[in-house]
Amino acid sequence: MLTEAKRKGWVQHTAFADLDGWSLTDSGKVANERQLAAERSDADPAGVVATAYRAFLPPNARLLRAVSDWQTKPSGADELALNDHTDPAWDDRVLDELTALGQELAPLVESLSAVLPRFGGYTSRFDAALRRARVGQHDWIDQTSVDSCHRVWFQLHEDLIATLGIDRGSDDFMDG
Repeated sequence: MLTEAKRKGWVQHTAFADLDGWSLTDSGKVANERQLAAERSDADPAGVVATAYRAFLPPNARLLRAVSDWQTKPSGADELALNDHTDPAWDDRVLDELTALGQELAPLVESLSAVLPRFGGYTSRFDAALRRARVGQHDWIDQTSVDSCHRVWFQLHEDLIATLGIDRGSDDFMDG
């Protein structure tokens, strides 16, 4: 598939030092937006994805707060002090909030995957990351090098805005 997309000028392969990967070209982005719009039109005439996106925004704000709380723990001297994870009550509160968010995520993903099956899997990935974090593997909350809670949530958010054709710079992005 990548070879065919490269032939059409939709993707490019880049390598630098020990890193390499594929990315969309400008024409690939246009083609992808066209494909997503057609998919949405065919599979979602009732607007389930748009409804789910609006429902996603309040939990999204809570997720961002929870990840910030995971990364920082205000002290008397520094409101942005790094969380050294030596306060179990603080970390447990964040983990409990992430658990609640995961429970709210499940019905959203279920409704999304009923119209577009590619949305399936986000809940199980989020839950798996949270299980790892609960046993002390702190990277599974916010690191981008693993399939962390934040990474899974971010990918879902990106999938939603791409599917809906929302421009990140527009008011629609912020307001839903």
